[in-house]
Amino acid sequence: MARPRSASTEQIVAAAIRVIGRVGPSRLTLAEVGDEAGLSAAALVQRFGGRRELLLAVARHGAGSVPELFDRARERFPASPLNALLDALAEGAGAVQTPEEISNHLAFLQMDLTDPEFHALALQHARAMLVEISALIEEAMAAGELGDCDPDGVGRTVQNSYNGALVTWAIYREGTLAEWMRGEVEAVLEGYGPAPAR
Repeated sequence: MARPRSASTEQIVAAAIRVIGRVGPSRLTLAEVGDEAGLSAAALVQRFGGRRELLLAVARHGAGSVPELFDRARERFPASPLNALLDALAEGAGAVQTPEEISNHLAFLQMDLTDPEFHALALQHARAMLVEISALIEEAMAAGELGDCDPDGVGRTVQNSYNGALVTWAIYREGTLAEWMRGEVEAVLEGYGPAPAR
């Protein structure tokens, strides 16, 4: 079967993310990503310049795609910011299916923590997540789904729960990651339930 002449950057990044899930970033090759995307390794070199640049494109995509993730959740739950929050976090984790994939994606985090270019994008991603989480918490307060609280402080707690759940699910291995994630975040938010009616 002939390879397509081109693929969008988004399609290539999605292919690279799938390969990272299977083999981790250190064992990723342009040939394997090319096979996944239906392109030659040479085409990827021409598009990105090399393996590092492709991995940076993956990190850049992650940082830039956060608002879209939360916008989709708002569209699915227009009357419930709280459900939109839970849905966005579950969708963000839903692509990972196995503990091995978690391990391979955590290997990407090692680059985020040690390489300045990757760290800048990881920080951008984390800040974007916190902005979106806090905004939905504030909207949930306005809708009466949560009681009065500090949206940024609770947002950080939710973000920490989200990140921690990635690791704890890989250890406990109960249900799907999305289900585990939702349960952990719901447990955090129970303490900020709606204020009693006056």
